[in-house]
Amino acid sequence: MESAHYFSAQPAGPFTRKPLTVELAGETRHLQTSSGIFSPDAVDKGTLILLSEVPSPSPRGNLLDIGCGWGPIALTMALKAPHATVHAVDVNERCIALTNENAALLGLGNVTASLPDEVDPGIEFDTIWSNPPIRIGKDELHSLLLTWLPRLAPGGNAWLVVQKNLGADSLQRWLASELDESFTVSRESTSKSFRILRVRKASQKQL
Repeated sequence: MESAHYFSAQPAGPFTRKPLTVELAGETRHLQTSSGIFSPDAVDKGTLILLSEVPSPSPRGNLLDIGCGWGPIALTMALKAPHATVHAVDVNERCIALTNENAALLGLGNVTASLPDEVDPGIEFDTIWSNPPIRIGKDELHSLLLTWLPRLAPGGNAWLVVQKNLGADSLQRWLASELDESFTVSRESTSKSFRILRVRKASQKQL
């Protein structure tokens, strides 16, 4: 049933929190998780590759995690960039609750998880990290990426991890064709069965 999917707003089954111990930003962290979300019992392979391959996020400004799950990407950004503001978005209300609760457990006051529509539409992002939800379907995925990637700040970078057999190369080509000339899209690395794609927004030229 659709209601059981992690990309549902309100997944089926009880929202029962359980402990989760993982390593984030080089240290063991004791967090919370639940059923009805993406990769509830661990940091999934794609996210592990993203976190190990990409450079540190911008130390200041606004950072974004698209599709936050229980929070591994957003929490890592916040740990690595304590002076930045980290925005985490998801359509799954359990993910929003868990990411906010996990940030509180780690004492991270610079993380806010919310529904996409609750993010100030005027904010631009200096860094975007995402393991995008490919399985929501091509049309919804495209709409999601075109909602957020154009909001990169000048000189900003988005880093996406996408499995090769789930269309990483075609997604790279599609992004390059859809984003305007101020953006460049490149494949930065390949690890196991995953690609790391980079979307860069050009810096503003001096007037």
